[in-house]
Amino acid sequence: MNARVAARDVLIATWEGGGSVPPALAVATRLIARGHRVRVMSDEANRREAEAVGAEFVAWRRAPSRPDKSPESDFVRDWEAATPMDGIRRLFDRIMFGPALAYARDLMDELARRPADVVATSEMLFGAMIGAEAARVPLAIVGTTVSIWPIPGIPPLGPGLLPARSEAERAEQAAMARGLVAMLDEGLPALNDARAALGLSRVASVVDVVDRAARVLQGIAAAFDFPAAMLPANFRYVGPLVDEIGTAEPWISPWPADDARKLVVVSFSTTYQGQMPAFQRTLDALAGLPARGLATVGPAIDGDELRVPANCIVRRTVRHTDVMRGAAAVVTHCGHGTTARALVSGVPVLCMPMGRDQADIAARVVARGAGLQVAADAAPQVIAAALRRLLDEPYFGAAARRLGEAMRAEIAASPLVAELEALAASRDQPAVMRCPSAA
Repeated sequence: MNARVAARDVLIATWEGGGSVPPALAVATRLIARGHRVRVMSDEANRREAEAVGAEFVAWRRAPSRPDKSPESDFVRDWEAATPMDGIRRLFDRIMFGPALAYARDLMDELARRPADVVATSEMLFGAMIGAEAARVPLAIVGTTVSIWPIPGIPPLGPGLLPARSEAERAEQAAMARGLVAMLDEGLPALNDARAALGLSRVASVVDVVDRAARVLQGIAAAFDFPAAMLPANFRYVGPLVDEIGTAEPWISPWPADDARKLVVVSFSTTYQGQMPAFQRTLDALAGLPARGLATVGPAIDGDELRVPANCIVRRTVRHTDVMRGAAAVVTHCGHGTTARALVSGVPVLCMPMGRDQADIAARVVARGAGLQVAADAAPQVIAAALRRLLDEPYFGAAARRLGEAMRAEIAASPLVAELEALAASRDQPAVMRCPSAA
């Protein structure tokens, strides 16, 4: 460890939301490499991964804590929602705001058991945010994808919009951003009740809680995101948090070394999103292509139920960083983690968004020329046609390599650890790093 940096205690709070976990463990890995003492609070299902990177693990007690990663244990079950809006409200009620007081009290109990110099929490856990505020511990919110809350100039989250190109589009997107804040504020009564129970003042909007954080560390590349007109004072891009955490299986190719067919990697969500039909249609598309296919199904579905063509194999999990180095294309739902790993490796992406933030990630891929988009329920022939373009037209690979180079540069220069170390050190000098809204 650098002798000029004192070892600090860091408490990382996250939840079993699939793509929410690897970024938290990436933060832990980087801090542990610097000699800091790291605890991870999360669902019991994440104990093995957290301990594998060398962190101490603490399970939620009052707050929701999944025992495993099966669809049956999922609290949100957004795939059952009648509409996308209903799915979002399930997330509000069951993770973000409904159990806010439970998350806050669990976090405060852990801080009472053993103090921390800084708390780093998922952008979804508003309860952890107010728990850190009540405990008067410096708070960093770690974003794992595009910003949930609106930023001027960046299209609001949800429909997968491109940046506005006219005054009319700017006005329309500004109205949509206000609508997004209004939707988030449906969680305000539960959040303010939790704040009152902890002796904190009420807030006018849930976004005020984000503004009170000392830092928002967005785990996405500025080169990948759309440009903002103005960034909040506490906001920092820290590059994609795509460190491999060491629990995935190593990639050993079953094909001969002289097999000249291009490799296509197929990877949909690690959480259940009803993705089995999309897997099958993609495998059916690959059956007619002069390519090799690797499908990684993750822990949420049973790959034995798939019909696998002779030119494809199915694995539960492999180290994506390893396999993508030799891939010619990646087919994905466009979760940020999988997409970022593909692009960092310079591999073009076929986007098949299924919900959540995925349309917004897909919009950025297509806008950068680094891939194509088809519907999640696209027919095999449509998927095959898009894959032929990615495999045969050099434009897409060149664009992906340019973007990947920029993303790798941001990862190498990431201010993530320095920002967290500065926040931790601010406890020694309280006036140095106050949150912007308290100035």
